[in-house]
Amino acid sequence: MEIEIRETDEFIRLGQALKKAGIVGSGVDAKMVILDGAVLVNGEVEQRRGRKLYPGDRVSFEGETYQVVK
Repeated sequence: MEIEIRETDEFIRLGQALKKAGIVGSGVDAKMVILDGAVLVNGEVEQRRGRKLYPGDRVSFEGETYQVVK
């Protein structure tokens, strides 16, 4: 599955990416799953909601992996 960055942007923040992928319904939900350590970025636990994701980064949650694309 893919998370697409707007053409005018260089990156997408992790919380926004989770919402865009439909993993969570709100920023509050994103914050909770991130702080719980349930989100991996490029195979490592990420606990910063504002982490910048660039094309090629991979986000994993509950066994599903999403590729960030432009």
